[in-house]
Amino acid sequence: MTRKFKGGRLSRFARDRRGVSAVEFAFIAPVMIGLYLGCAEISDGVAADRKVSLIVDALANLSSQVTSISSSQMTNILNASSSIIQPYSGAHLKTTISCLKIDASKNVTVAWSATLNGTVRATGSSVTIPSALAVANSQLLFAEASYDYTPTIGYTITGTLTLSDKMYMAPRISAPSYGDATPVSCT
Repeated sequence: MTRKFKGGRLSRFARDRRGVSAVEFAFIAPVMIGLYLGCAEISDGVAADRKVSLIVDALANLSSQVTSISSSQMTNILNASSSIIQPYSGAHLKTTISCLKIDASKNVTVAWSATLNGTVRATGSSVTIPSALAVANSQLLFAEASYDYTPTIGYTITGTLTLSDKMYMAPRISAPSYGDATPVSCT
């Protein structure tokens, strides 16, 4: 009789499906929540990285369209990058635009440089560029941007990430000079 009682109880327990949904939810919910938060975090990071790419494009493009850039115009060009990075904080953004001279021997040096929250490249310093861009007796505009991106949720896993991009662009009309009283030529 004890045997029959135990067997009946086990079979009834095996057929009972009332708590299965709750157990399945308990197993699947953390995975689904993690996937959702991970997708949101990755999307936000990709959006910030895309903004950095747009900034270097705008810096190079705006600087290449003119033959002379005053200090106030350069300030406006660099401040445009803070507008492009929105809704992210412009305080974590560093941008630099430089005019590079390439001599007859294909040596590349900085003619002038301007920055927002970054480091100005020293005039006359050497720069390494891709060999395909080293055309003798020419000029290039070199835009750089970096952004210290702090993930909202994944900060404890990754910490702050530095997103950066750079772009080389040939001047459209002629290489722009930069400055007010005695503009520095790029030629």
